This record gives sequence, C-alpha cells and structure tokens, in this order.
Amino acid sequence: MITVRIWFEKRNEASYISLLDMQRVMQRVLKRSGLPVWHTLGFNPHIYMTFTCPLSLGQESLCESVDVKTEAENPDFAAWQAGLNAIMPAGIRVFRVEPAKDKASAIAFACYTISYPAAAAGALAGYNALPAALAEKKGKKGTKQVDLKQYVPALDCHAEGDRVSFAVCLPAAQELNLNPSLLTGFLEEQFGLPAAEAAILRTALLKADRTPFC
Repeated sequence: MITVRIWFEKRNEASYISLLDMQRVMQRVLKRSGLPVWHTLGFNPHIYMTFTCPLSLGQESLCESVDVKTEAENPDFAAWQAGLNAIMPAGIRVFRVEPAKDKASAIAFACYTISYPAAAAGALAGYNALPAALAEKKGKKGTKQVDLKQYVPALDCHAEGDRVSFAVCLPAAQELNLNPSLLTGFLEEQFGLPAAEAAILRTALLKADRTPFC
C-alpha cells in the first residue's frame, strides 16, 4: 500500500472552509473522482486521510497537503492531479500528487507572508523598536507567555501597491506551534492594527534543517 500526498493551494473564499468541512470536501471529491483510494474497514467504511498542519480559518496557503492510501501498484499521479482539479471547488487547486516522503512529525517551521494596508507601516516599524513582544499562547495545558521577538526579531516590510507586507517563519513542531494570529493579535493590542485587516498566506513548510517538507 502506498501513501499518496496530495498538495493543494487554498485561496480566496476557500480560506473560510474549516478543517472539518475540508475533510468532507476531500471525501466527496475523492469519491467522485473514482480514483483507487483505500477505504477503512468495518461497518462504516470511509476514505483514510490525514491533513498536514491544517490552517486556521481565514488563512490562505500555497502548500496544503492531505495524505491518502492506495493499493494501486503504479498510480498515474498526473491523472490523479487532473481528475481532482476537474471537480475541486473554487479556491482549491491541486498542484502536485506524489508518494509521501517525510512524516508530518518532520515539520518544524511554517513560513508566512502577512500584509496590511499601507497605513500600517508606521505601527509595524514600532514593533521593530520593542525590546520584547510578550504574547499569551493558549494551549491544552493552559496559557503560557511567549516572547515573539525570539522567533520574529524584526518585521522586514515591503510596500506592494496599497499594502505593506513582511515574511515570518514560525515554529510548527509538535512541541511548539505558533499561529501567525498570535503576532497579528499582538500588533492589534499594542498598536491598534485590526487583526481582521491582516491577510495571512502560508508559503512553505520546512523541516528542522530548513529544507522543504515533502
């Protein structure tokens, strides 16, 4: 049995599809495609699938993936990609299908591009002047304080039309996973930048040695 990794973009209106709904979408799309995807056994068979490092609601991504299994000996991955894209909802585009190489536990970092209206440039510069940026991270074991400066020392901003953007790379391991909304929430609290005005796009998933997860 082969584990197949389906890579896809999640853009525009698709960013508001929750993980639970995304699971339903993929179940339906895979069933409609007629691809030789393995189903679980028992009274309620369903397609076995695992999403890698799922996004928060409202965030876009260039590098989402879902793993499924197949018993096909020589799967035609180009046909998989074409067949899935033919029936995907708006905002979701499969750009690669391949055998899974790394396990999800190999992910150590997630990289994002965050943009704001151009008027936010002054406040973003204010972040760079701070000696520390303490934010509260909520988790299953309670709330703990995190210094964002440890992971994002400065915001290297670039003007793009009527917006200003910067790139960040945050821990995304099982031991520590920082959502970019922690940073946008801090910027709202400290500088009055509405988090709702931040456009968050995930651009890459990296392993501990900073090489791409695949």
